[in-house]
Amino acid sequence: MILLEPHNVIIQTTVLEKIQKPGSLDVVFVDYDNVRFHLSTPERKTVLLLSMNIRCWDELVQYGALDILRREYGSLLSSKVEPDYNVSLEIDLEQAPAEAEARDAFVLSLAMMKRNALAAPFERGFATQKELETTGGQGELMKVHYRDEEAMYIQAAPDRVTVIFSTVFREETDRIFGKVFLQEFVDARRQPSIQNAPQVLYSSRDPPLEIRHLPGLRNSEDIGYVTFVLFPRHFSHSSVASGTISHIQLFRDYLHYHIKCSKAYMHSRMRHRVTEFQKVLNRAKTEVATTERKTASGRTMLSR
Repeated sequence: MILLEPHNVIIQTTVLEKIQKPGSLDVVFVDYDNVRFHLSTPERKTVLLLSMNIRCWDELVQYGALDILRREYGSLLSSKVEPDYNVSLEIDLEQAPAEAEARDAFVLSLAMMKRNALAAPFERGFATQKELETTGGQGELMKVHYRDEEAMYIQAAPDRVTVIFSTVFREETDRIFGKVFLQEFVDARRQPSIQNAPQVLYSSRDPPLEIRHLPGLRNSEDIGYVTFVLFPRHFSHSSVASGTISHIQLFRDYLHYHIKCSKAYMHSRMRHRVTEFQKVLNRAKTEVATTERKTASGRTMLSR
C-alpha cells in the first residue's frame, strides 16, 4: 500500500516538467473526492492556467477559502475563472524560482491547491476555539458536503475542535472492514506512545449528538460516522496545525483505500489457498489397479 499525500502528484510532476521544457499543454484529470482539475496553456507556452472544480466550493468560500488562497498564492490567483471551474491560478513559468529547492517548494504549493482550499473550515475552527477559551459557548457548526452523500462537520468548543465525517459503505464487506479498522483506532490509542493522538469515536448508524439535529441525515446500515476530537495541543503551533489539517483531510480516502487493499489481499490469499488445495487433490488421486486373468482357452482378460 502506498502513502497518500496531501498534494496532487500530477500537478507537481507536470509543472516541474514544463518549467524545464515549456510546451503546449491541455490535460484534465480528477483527484480524490471527484475534484476536477484543468491544466492548460491557453495563450502561450510559458503561462500555465491551473483551474479547479470542487463540489463544496460555495461552502468553502463561506468559511474563508478565498482568503487562504490569496494568502498562499497572491498574484497567481486569477480574477478571471475558467468556465465550469471554481478557481484558477495563472502561473508564469518564466517567474519560477531558479534555485532547485525554492522551485520544488513553489511547485509543491501549487500541487496543494485543493488541500489549501479545504483547510478553510479547519483554520476557522482553530481560531474560534482560541476565542471561546475566554468567552465560552459553542462555535458555528460548519458543514462541508465534499461528496454527493458524504460530508464533514467541524465545530469549535472552549477546549476542543470536533471533526465528524460521514461515510457510506457500499458493500456489506466494506462495513465489516471499516468497523475493524476504526476499532483499531480506539484500541491503539491505549498505547502509551500515542496517547496524545486525537480521540476517535465511531457509530455505524446513529449520527453523533453534535449533528443529530440537522435535517436530511441518513439513518441506515450503510452509513457510518467517525468523530475526531482535536485538543489545543493538536493545533497550537502553526506547523502542527498544518500537519493536522493535511492528515485529517485524507482520513476518508485513506480508510476506503485500506478497505480495498485488504479485500484485494484476502482475495489473493484465497486464490492461493484454492490453488494449493487443488495440488493436494491432484496428488491424492489413486491409480486404478488392473488384474490379468486367463480363460480356459488361453485368452487374457483385464479387470479393474
